[in-house]
Amino acid sequence: MANLSCVDALINCFTKLPGVGYKTAERYAYRVIEMSREDAGHFSSAIMAVKDQVKFCQVCGNFATGEKCEICEKRHSDTVCVVAHPKDIAVIERCHAYNGTYHVLHGVLSPLNKKGPDQLNLKSLMTRLQGGAIKEVIIALSADVEGEATANYLAALIKPSGIKVSRLATGIAMGVALEYADEMTIGMALRNRTEVL
Repeated sequence: MANLSCVDALINCFTKLPGVGYKTAERYAYRVIEMSREDAGHFSSAIMAVKDQVKFCQVCGNFATGEKCEICEKRHSDTVCVVAHPKDIAVIERCHAYNGTYHVLHGVLSPLNKKGPDQLNLKSLMTRLQGGAIKEVIIALSADVEGEATANYLAALIKPSGIKVSRLATGIAMGVALEYADEMTIGMALRNRTEVL
């Protein structure tokens, strides 16, 4: 195809999406060119609708179209599950194993990315915990270096208030043979072992 600046601009836009390299972006751009004008209109309208309508819940920081997200509107719980990003809420909700509320940090502590405590959604969390209604905070962050550092920081911040702080269990995933697990994962599994009932 001829080197058209509008196509290059579209490819460049697609490369800004996470996990999309140049070749994939190129395929996406060609697919858009092949779309009917009506489909392309729906596609661009959907993008603009999301940008115009979606904001953050004033209570928890989740995606919302009003002042509160659907979860904060409908649920009243003494448990708050702290996650890094709104997309993490969707993952937990699909499990149908948790009926409490959430709090979104919008990231984790990351000195390399210049993300310290002031760049996280911590002040509103601490305000929520002051009312006395919250009895437990579940920290549901990734088990990587930044997630661990953030979890430890949160635990140190919250524990003095007398609120129970717990973490998601980590270790060997279901279906993974022990010989294929790395040392760090096995170590976590040993530390987080539970009694067989």
